[in-house]
Amino acid sequence: LFLDRSDAVELPIKFIPQCAGCYHCQILLKSSCDVRVYEIECVVNTDHAEAEIEFLTPAYQAVIQDIPISNMSSQNWQLEAVLEGQGFYGPPVINVGLGETALYPLMFKPVAEC
Repeated sequence: LFLDRSDAVELPIKFIPQCAGCYHCQILLKSSCDVRVYEIECVVNTDHAEAEIEFLTPAYQAVIQDIPISNMSSQNWQLEAVLEGQGFYGPPVINVGLGETALYPLMFKPVAEC
């Protein structure tokens, strides 16, 4: 059975999340001859996250900053790290379980005064 656009009914939904995360919803539609349940999952990301870290260490001495990464979604994350800039090191991949916070160890080891 195929319905054309003239048989379609719009169901406007307004969603106002309070913070980033994964939100689940069920919509139950009933009529005298039909019952339908629609499951909706909305993933909300922050618009723009910006952070700044300042490292102070003598030349040739490493300093490590653990950066917390919180997974508020409904699935495990395997994140790939791409580091740019001389003297920065860290694991290429980090796993964050659902509902968990993992620490990414970002290391800065300068090879000269800068």
